[in-house]
Amino acid sequence: MSLESIEHAKNKAHESLSRNNAAFAAGEIDEADWFLAGQVSTAAYLAADNPRSQSGHSGDKAHWKHARSLIGDAISRDGSFLDVGCASGHLMECMQQWLREKSVDIEPYGLDIAPELADLARRRLPHWTDRIHVGNALYWHPPLRFDFVRTGLEYVPPSRQRNFIQHLLTHVVTPGGRLIIGSYSEERDDTRPGASVEDDVRSWGFTVAGRTQRTHVHDERVYRVLWIDRPVDSQLTP
Repeated sequence: MSLESIEHAKNKAHESLSRNNAAFAAGEIDEADWFLAGQVSTAAYLAADNPRSQSGHSGDKAHWKHARSLIGDAISRDGSFLDVGCASGHLMECMQQWLREKSVDIEPYGLDIAPELADLARRRLPHWTDRIHVGNALYWHPPLRFDFVRTGLEYVPPSRQRNFIQHLLTHVVTPGGRLIIGSYSEERDDTRPGASVEDDVRSWGFTVAGRTQRTHVHDERVYRVLWIDRPVDSQLTP
């Protein structure tokens, strides 16, 4: 599949997400329908011919690293790492490689809502077959908890994003661990008309422990990552 096809699939997914969010907010579809409709990119990912495109990225290796490796800024020690929405599993293997360059050793795991994408990741990474899970992260209770959990907020309806963060911190991140949100593309602070993702997260009562950002291919946007630490005490009541 060409890069243009992947970009078309991404655009189609963004359009579908906007429609789904509006329909969900209006009560026209329920939560199950929202998640089902949100998997419009699965076929395009499966048809792609490289692991980046199979994870929804239309750029080359250098762009992939620029747009994703800043996730590693949130990880400064050894530990387990879960990629929520792992798709082809490419971020799992790349994060391990990128962090080894910083003398940090992680053990990667993956979760995807689409069984077909989890199967793809298992075929690509047979040595990690038992580490790649299928499930809806909004409700998933893992067999073990993880030191570092990376996710996007777009994986759930906007009205459920606070609950999503709470669920991951309570049931998926180990006490003393870290929830990493991003990387995501966002308008720069000096041009953005509304609240940022970080503003929203703070408004829900969570403490943002850190953040990082990089330049974007489009001047008006930036790539961003933020993170929330789970207290060792594990009493989470935002």
